[in-house]
Amino acid sequence: MASNVIACPSCGTKNRLPLAASGHPRCPSCKTDLPWLVDAGDADFDSAVDTKTIVVVDLWAPWCGPCRMIAPVLETLSRELAGRLKVVKVNVDEAPATAQRYKAMSIPMLLIMDRGQVVDTLIGAQPAPMLRARIQGALDRRG
Repeated sequence: MASNVIACPSCGTKNRLPLAASGHPRCPSCKTDLPWLVDAGDADFDSAVDTKTIVVVDLWAPWCGPCRMIAPVLETLSRELAGRLKVVKVNVDEAPATAQRYKAMSIPMLLIMDRGQVVDTLIGAQPAPMLRARIQGALDRRG
């Protein structure tokens, strides 16, 4: 299973961040919820979004200027909403089957998923307050 290494924002301990997990990542040293931001492709997409946490799927490409504009916003939200949100980045050039599955004709395209089902879709670069409000709305509906 693929993983990234992330430093805990609270204590600085380096932690292996799994692509998929039944719960959400937590620092074993200080027990702080970790930001969960991972890359996925066609082969591991389903396991990446199969979680109890609300998932924001970012369908993007490196050549897309608006995609690069919202990336820092998603990183910030993954830190602020650690333990409640997972961000899965999917490069549409490297994962064409996933892009086709969700009919990504324009990018960036964000899918907000709850238990594997799309509950909201945003197309194009949205301002940070709008992204935050739509994601918070999904979290609030969940309870």
